[in-house]
Amino acid sequence: MNTANRAELAAFLRARRARVSPRAAGLPETGRRRTPGLRRQEVAQLAGMSIDYYIRLEQGRGPHPSRQVLSALARALMLTADERDYLFRLAGQAPPQLAGPGREITPGIRHLLDGMPATPAYVVDAAYNVLAWNQLATHFIGDLSGYEDRNMIRWTFRRPAADVIWDDEHFVRFTRATVADLRAGYARYPGDPEIEGLVTEMLALSPHFAQMWAAHEVEARHPMVKQINHPRAGPLEFECQVLHIAETGQRLIVYCAAPGSATAAAFAKLATSSSSPALTPA
Repeated sequence: MNTANRAELAAFLRARRARVSPRAAGLPETGRRRTPGLRRQEVAQLAGMSIDYYIRLEQGRGPHPSRQVLSALARALMLTADERDYLFRLAGQAPPQLAGPGREITPGIRHLLDGMPATPAYVVDAAYNVLAWNQLATHFIGDLSGYEDRNMIRWTFRRPAADVIWDDEHFVRFTRATVADLRAGYARYPGDPEIEGLVTEMLALSPHFAQMWAAHEVEARHPMVKQINHPRAGPLEFECQVLHIAETGQRLIVYCAAPGSATAAAFAKLATSSSSPALTPA
């Protein structure tokens, strides 16, 4: 670890220590504190190391910290996954391997979905299983509460040939982007049984999937314009925004209509509808 990285590591530790309150760390708040955050000895205690060792790290003159020490510091300072990875890189270490993709919806994401009644929105995991959705999204992906299989990749590539228009430029571009994003998840979570099983199944059953997978396109989903012919609302055009939830590998997919557009008006009308049509999820 060079001198510059030692200084950056020291500054990062000091900044993160100042951010964590004793209460958040599960420590008693005793007496008044001259500065915010934890004391050095409290960080050392939480990380299971000597106070002298930790002080040297914060002063940029400590020894090269091991992976075990870095992991202990990440827990003590309550670092996010991104902050933990940054800590490891500052110390010249490769970040820890990611845990498997998350499939639990947090209350915050649930509230976010419900807080957009005029915008179709749903959440998928890294294998493109739909985990949650708002009411307006049911007009586009159907009411999935009665489905055991909620996987968008499977829906797309295992439909009857007559239901899929493979010569439609917009459909193919959207589908190709989805497969490229699936490959990104495949690389990010090596050995995940859900993703590996899905890829194996699709390679065996869908020539179109096999062709797209063989292209080795790897790219996290980006916004793109999507055009569909809705059975109730007619032709619609909207931007499909994909927001990545870093902690879980999930994606929040939102259909954004231009303000004042015919699609925005159609969304508003569908939002007031009491029921969604029986759609094949798409």
